[in-house]
Amino acid sequence: MEKITLGAVETRFAELIWSNAPIRSGDLVKLCEKELGWKKPTTYNVLRKLCEKGLFRNDGGTVTAVLSREDFRAARGEQFVAETYGGSLPAFLAAFTARNPLSEEEADEIQHMIDAARHRG
Repeated sequence: MEKITLGAVETRFAELIWSNAPIRSGDLVKLCEKELGWKKPTTYNVLRKLCEKGLFRNDGGTVTAVLSREDFRAARGEQFVAETYGGSLPAFLAAFTARNPLSEEEADEIQHMIDAARHRG
């Protein structure tokens, strides 16, 4: 997937769409006015930008997600690990756990993910 970056405001807007999709564009304008204090042109400008980035689609006045919230977050995490840790998940986990000890539950959950990945591969 091509790298998609969002600023804080775009992220808040995307979260509104993901939480309400599919949503009529007119309803999205009303929601953004209420939640973000935006006027109609601002909503449509930001929507256009996010559609151009491939996150959403506005067909016939209905806004839908092209990329799910989960897929976007996974891609963003992959990009972070690639850019910051050379793509090494063990290097990321070592850095993370050096300052944030894992609870027993977290360690068990990570072990479960490792076991599941081994069975898939």
